[in-house]
Amino acid sequence: MKNGIKVFAPASIGNIGVGFDILGCALDKPGDEIVVALTDAHEGLRITRITGGKLPMEPEKNTAGFAALKLLEHLGESKRGIDMEIHKKMPFGSGLGSSAASAAGAVLVINELLKNPLSKRSLLPFAVLGESIASGAMHADNVAPSLLGGIILARNSSDVHRLHTPKGLYATVIYPKINILTKDARNLLSPTVGLKQMVQQTSNLAGFIVGLYNSDFDLIRRSLQDVVIEPQRAQLIPHFYAVQEAVLKVNGVLGCSISGSGPSIFALSQNTLAAAEAGIVMQQIFNTHKIENQLFISPINQEGAILL
Repeated sequence: MKNGIKVFAPASIGNIGVGFDILGCALDKPGDEIVVALTDAHEGLRITRITGGKLPMEPEKNTAGFAALKLLEHLGESKRGIDMEIHKKMPFGSGLGSSAASAAGAVLVINELLKNPLSKRSLLPFAVLGESIASGAMHADNVAPSLLGGIILARNSSDVHRLHTPKGLYATVIYPKINILTKDARNLLSPTVGLKQMVQQTSNLAGFIVGLYNSDFDLIRRSLQDVVIEPQRAQLIPHFYAVQEAVLKVNGVLGCSISGSGPSIFALSQNTLAAAEAGIVMQQIFNTHKIENQLFISPINQEGAILL
């Protein structure tokens, strides 16, 4: 697209095990690219090209398009002629926040195109609206880190807080190439949680957050245990428990669980060596079972969506 503005929005790990719908962190890669340009050829937003997968071309049915429409409506710019291209550089239904990245990138690039009328943080509600088309729920555990970077605690979809990232913290994520839709994974979940599980999960969440702020890797390791969501979703991912058991034996690995709604599996480690070894172990298991996979190793991305 000539004279276009391009942004990159990164993948994210939603939930981080102990924080269902409220915790998330950004990765350096993969991610999506969104390009926009002003045009006099028509009024309103038009999606002219999508690469990397089949998605609706109608803006109101597309996560990036809908987020952009809501932002333009808020700014009183709904009739401004804009062409948008969406370049998907990450898999759909992977548990890596693909729809969230598109929504985050869309609001940032529209804001850039219109000379930044809003702060980056103020763009979050519009990105959340866009992502909700894919997930069926209003939550910011993927959108907020993809837009803002870092490790995010989303108390609700608009009350978000950046948490401390200890030096050396690395994420290893493996995507076994099977498809799990977020809406389907949510429908599996029980609407009730036992009292014992509630106490254990909230204590683990609190311990994880304290561990982050104190750079206490032993406390993080003890706390990264999901006793509520993981047991319900593990059945969707072939060999999940074999991967988890093997990865947790790697020296320096802090925890291993399901990334978002899966099928991707993540591990957090206290250094790059442990992160790399965790990746080797993950791939060995899926390769042994002849399941095609992709591996990503990344520090916690502190920038989020950026202008390219």
